[in-house]
Amino acid sequence: MAVTAQLVKELREMTGAGMMDCKKALVETDGDIDKAVEVLREKGLSKAAKKAGRIAAEGLVQIAFSDDHKTASVIEVNSETDFVAKNPEFIEFVDTLAKKVIEKENPCMDCFMEMPYGDEGTVKDALTNKISKIGENMNIRRFEKMNTEGVVYTGYIHGGGKIGVIVGIETEATAAEIETVGKDVAMQVASMNPKFVDETQVDQDWLASETEIARQLLLNEGKKEELLDRIIPGKIKAILKEVCLVDQKFVKNGDLTVAQYVEEEAKKIGKAMKVVEMIRYEVGEGIEKKEEDFAAEVAAQQAAAAAKN
Repeated sequence: MAVTAQLVKELREMTGAGMMDCKKALVETDGDIDKAVEVLREKGLSKAAKKAGRIAAEGLVQIAFSDDHKTASVIEVNSETDFVAKNPEFIEFVDTLAKKVIEKENPCMDCFMEMPYGDEGTVKDALTNKISKIGENMNIRRFEKMNTEGVVYTGYIHGGGKIGVIVGIETEATAAEIETVGKDVAMQVASMNPKFVDETQVDQDWLASETEIARQLLLNEGKKEELLDRIIPGKIKAILKEVCLVDQKFVKNGDLTVAQYVEEEAKKIGKAMKVVEMIRYEVGEGIEKKEEDFAAEVAAQQAAAAAKN
């Protein structure tokens, strides 16, 4: 694959590495931008942990809960523009859909689209109606339902629906009793974007990849091969503290980890609490949106109007 200036620009924006380093990494990986990111990380040239997924699509994320907060849902519905995402009818539509996810026993996308939606027919029909009425393409992109036995759920919406988080706490406490601590932890997830709840939930393929990156980085720094097995575990441990929610420094009190904060709050109410689940949706996460040339668009509209006259 040809290494274009646009590819180099994208990689540079994603990693903060120099232009020539980005070009070399892309040449080395035959234009594969994801592999190029790893190459730069291995060489210690990725200066910023910028998200590789290019977030561009508009829309809303919404969360919903059953009355006892033992079932929760999160949904993302995309629109073409932020203007439509602020439309009251669109907001109400997404809110209703989030509640409908809770109603479905084992929701799959096809089944969900066939669920009844008031007097409009099915969810699919309602979506078609909204597209026709509002005049913009929309898409029910993804949703999740959570209802693990013994877990109470709470959550947080950030930026008017740009980010939605649900946190599941294993406890005998009520939703009201865990409301404050649950929201604090959900805000932590929204701001710090951890990959896993704790070390027991770490994806082994991800861990193997991080271990190999650490190994290559150390070799590139001139470390001897025989010393790596003693150095790498410490580096991985440090990485895990950053990506595991309960081991992160609590944003409201840096003297505590999230786990320590939850434990302190549990003692106050006299009931054990343990964070066991989390989910975080961000609008447009991983979706690439084409760049619009506004000037060209206006010129095209003017030309079309002139052609009619």
